[in-house]
Amino acid sequence: MASLKDTEQLTGKLEDLVGQLRSELSNGNVDFQKVVSLADELSEQADGVAETFNSLNDTLMQGLDKVKGGRSRSSNRDSDAKSESKAATRS
Repeated sequence: MASLKDTEQLTGKLEDLVGQLRSELSNGNVDFQKVVSLADELSEQADGVAETFNSLNDTLMQGLDKVKGGRSRSSNRDSDAKSESKAATRS
């Protein structure tokens, strides 16, 4: 699984590509094929960053769901046990 450090490196690549794109556009002698290539690579890198954060988010949400599910199940077991105990005492 990717770490936050990995995503920092990915965003660094994005910054480099943006810098190259700016440089090419401000050069005055624009090579449109190079601009298209840089924009395409920038798009692919941005998609990679988005996928990484989506994966991290999914993993975190699954962990939270497990914790929530475990607590509610144990709470239900505790209340069921109390109900059974009360019913046994009444009998």
